[in-house]
Amino acid sequence: MSDAEHIVCPKCTKTNRVASHRLVEGPKCGACGEVLFSGHPVTVYEKTFARHMAANTIPVLTDVWAPWCGPCRMMGPMFERAAEQLEPRARLLKLNLDEAPNIAQRFAIRSVPTLLLTGGGHLIAQTAGAMDSRAIIDWAKTKFPVQSLHH
Repeated sequence: MSDAEHIVCPKCTKTNRVASHRLVEGPKCGACGEVLFSGHPVTVYEKTFARHMAANTIPVLTDVWAPWCGPCRMMGPMFERAAEQLEPRARLLKLNLDEAPNIAQRFAIRSVPTLLLTGGGHLIAQTAGAMDSRAIIDWAKTKFPVQSLHH
């Protein structure tokens, strides 16, 4: 991992340059003062998803879900727990499929929940189906080829 990462603020979407060793120290956005990592997934929409995917240099793990989907609602708390474990080495996002038709088309999402793991603006891996927090964490760690997810 490089000595600095680019982290998109969950509130104002400005990109912040943060020394890698300072990620665990609770860095704040230089523009708006928001904490960059709260231990919770960030709710995004098509535009903010694209910004996070393109500008973050850490892995981005996105839960694509829908409010009418029972397995999605069951997986929600599991994804929350995964955020507690994976942040700040990864950014976790929640994207409502019903509000993101272009993302659904781009990634050929046919069922929810779907997890998208991206890095450097590119799709690394994708899977569908509900998982518990341990399976989410393990899946992400095995799919991302760098040590950034391993504490």
